[in-house]
Amino acid sequence: MPDLEIENRYKDNIIAGVDEAGRGPLAGPVVAAAVIVDQKNIIDGINDSKKLSKKRREYLYDQITSGYLWSVGIIEVDEIDRINILEATKKACVLAVKSLDISPSIVLIDGNMCFADKRFCSIIKGDDKSISIAAASIIAKVTRDRIMQELSKECPDYKWDRNSGYGTKEHINAILQNGYTSYHRKTFKVKKLITRK
Repeated sequence: MPDLEIENRYKDNIIAGVDEAGRGPLAGPVVAAAVIVDQKNIIDGINDSKKLSKKRREYLYDQITSGYLWSVGIIEVDEIDRINILEATKKACVLAVKSLDISPSIVLIDGNMCFADKRFCSIIKGDDKSISIAAASIIAKVTRDRIMQELSKECPDYKWDRNSGYGTKEHINAILQNGYTSYHRKTFKVKKLITRK
């Protein structure tokens, strides 16, 4: 379970945790979240969002958003296609941090991305280690899932309310039958889709 061990290395600093959701899907935005945890008020059960049920994520989302400072950064599909998913993810992370009401002096980010801002410290598997990053993973995941649920109402054939835009069999079959929507990442190549063109 994530804890405060990493945060405790940075005593007397304002620390934000950052994580993203949506690097891998074929459709929809990439979303990053930044969270400044109140270390004197740790919400029980915070964990990597991938290890939590949807119901538990939604519950913790409400707890985190009402108890901690948080923000999100969202990069839409057209910009993902223009600058590539890695740069879009990094931009979403920077936007999330800039959107916080308080500017952190240390930013803990899940993964191994490199940033020009020296406050940013990338931590591999950070959502397993840091409470701050794990909290951000929950906010990013729930925010993006809600966006995809809304887009699914507009484009129901693609079942984004179930697959969140990932390349599931039903999603790929829907693309083969109906083509791409304006919410699809045109630069993402899927072998099955390329061979059927």
